[in-house]
Amino acid sequence: MPTSHNSHNSHDSQTIELRIERADGDAMLEDWRYVHNLIIPTDPLSLDAVRERSGRNHLAVAYLGELLVGCSTVRPPTGEAAADEAATATVIARVLPALRRHGIGEQLYNHGLAQARTLGATVIETVVLESNADGLRFAEHHGFVELERYLLPGDSIRYVDLRLAANPTAPHRG
Repeated sequence: MPTSHNSHNSHDSQTIELRIERADGDAMLEDWRYVHNLIIPTDPLSLDAVRERSGRNHLAVAYLGELLVGCSTVRPPTGEAAADEAATATVIARVLPALRRHGIGEQLYNHGLAQARTLGATVIETVVLESNADGLRFAEHHGFVELERYLLPGDSIRYVDLRLAANPTAPHRG
């Protein structure tokens, strides 16, 4: 059973101090599953599926005090760090709808981005359900550009793959 699902709209524009932890143990994996299944109703996962996913991806859960507020996924880099293929990681931040626009997604995203970079990622991608207008706006606001939209077999809502655009002012590593 997830820790808490209560709406909490009393936050102002101050930075919210989150506790972001790697999902470890069934209680935290269940919290991660709750947020995932609420944000992505087209792909509801069982606890067993989440356990399996946690073996290959970095799953984290975010809490404000004891209140569950979101989760994230970092898919470790794929590809070789060679000239012809970049090491690409996927960073996904999910925030419960009633708690959006308070800086929670920003903190979750930055945490996941730092983790992906530590794992050697040189290219960052994300994926958002097409019906998640808030998620698409968030990704675009953070410099992601759309790569493709696709429909999985049996689904009726498309997924949108996006890639973080190169920052021309960032120092180049050589």
